[in-house]
Amino acid sequence: MRYVLFICNDPTGEPYDAEHDDVGEWVEALQASDSYVLGDRLRPVEDATTVRVRGGERIVADGPFTESREWIAGFDIVEAEDLDAAIVIAAAHPMARFGLVEVRPVWPL
Repeated sequence: MRYVLFICNDPTGEPYDAEHDDVGEWVEALQASDSYVLGDRLRPVEDATTVRVRGGERIVADGPFTESREWIAGFDIVEAEDLDAAIVIAAAHPMARFGLVEVRPVWPL
């Protein structure tokens, strides 16, 4: 099953330490196990654009759809046998220490 890992900042996380940000090693390990599908960083929330359609009218606004102390900094899509396996993968991501990782199953159409 596929899971999306939303990689988020979190002010309550451990202080960021570039020396221990081994995301490249994390990706390589997942690629070796055929669990890695796709992932990337996202531009800052200041670069976000929100689009809505209400009453047939398109409404475009600068910024994210919600104000929050936490924000999505990137994403990864992984293959995992079940939620427990996806949680193990997420817990190994460096941002689980420095921020947080939201694990969400993909709901295929």
